Amino acid sequence: MRIHFILHESFEQPAAYLDWALDRGHEVSTTKVYEGDILPSSSTGIDMLIVMGGPQSPDEDLVNFPYYHPQAEIALIQDFINRDKPVVGVCLGAQLLGVAYGAAYEHSPEKEIGVFPIELTKDGLADENFSSFGKELPVGHWHGDMPGLTEDARVLATSKGCPRQIVRYSPRHYGFQCHLEFNPEVLPALIASEEDLEKGSQDFPFIQDAETILAFDYGQMNKALFDFLDCLTQSTD
Repeated sequence: MRIHFILHESFEQPAAYLDWALDRGHEVSTTKVYEGDILPSSSTGIDMLIVMGGPQSPDEDLVNFPYYHPQAEIALIQDFINRDKPVVGVCLGAQLLGVAYGAAYEHSPEKEIGVFPIELTKDGLADENFSSFGKELPVGHWHGDMPGLTEDARVLATSKGCPRQIVRYSPRHYGFQCHLEFNPEVLPALIASEEDLEKGSQDFPFIQDAETILAFDYGQMNKALFDFLDCLTQSTD
C-alpha cells in the first residue's frame, strides 16, 4: 500500500503508525506542514491517509500557525472519503476528519495528558477491527478538544475525561482522539512542548507528570494499534 502521513509539528510524530507501515512493507510519503511542504492535490496515487495531531484546532487561523491550512487538509480528506479510501485521523486529525464529514469539533469535558484507560462501547466491542483491544485498554492522551459526531458516526471508545475517544465515521474512516502510537522515542519532545506540565499534573485530574508518562510501558497499546491497522487494511484490499 501507498500510505501518506500529514504531520503538523516536529514534536507530533507518527511513531508506532510509521513503525507499522514500515514493518508491513508499505510505501510511505509525508507532508510536514510545519516545514512548508505542499499537500497532495488529491488522493490519486495514495491508498491510505493518516493525519496526525498538533496543538492547532480545525478552525485555526494563519496568524498563530502560518504554515497550517485546515481547509486544504479537509478538502484532501473529503477526496479520500469520496473515493472510499482508508483514513485514520489522530487527535487533531480526528477532529479534521469529523469536520470533513460535516461535524463541528467540540471541547472535551476534561483536558487529558498522559496514560489513562479507554473503555470500548457496545459498538466498539462489535467492531471486528478492535477485537484485540478487550473491554478496556490503557492508552496515551494529549488533548483538550474532541471530534464532532454525524448522525451515522459511532463512538467506539470513551474515557472518564472524554466521551469520544474513538469514532467510526464509516467502515474505512476512523478518528482516534487518543494516542496509541506513543513510544519512549517520541515522548521527550512532546513533553518539552507542553508548558506547565508539572503544574497541570497537580491541578487537574487527568494530567500526569513527565516522570509518570515516561515510565509507562507502551508496548501493549502499540500492539493493539498494529492489530487495528492490519484489520483495517486487510478489509480494504
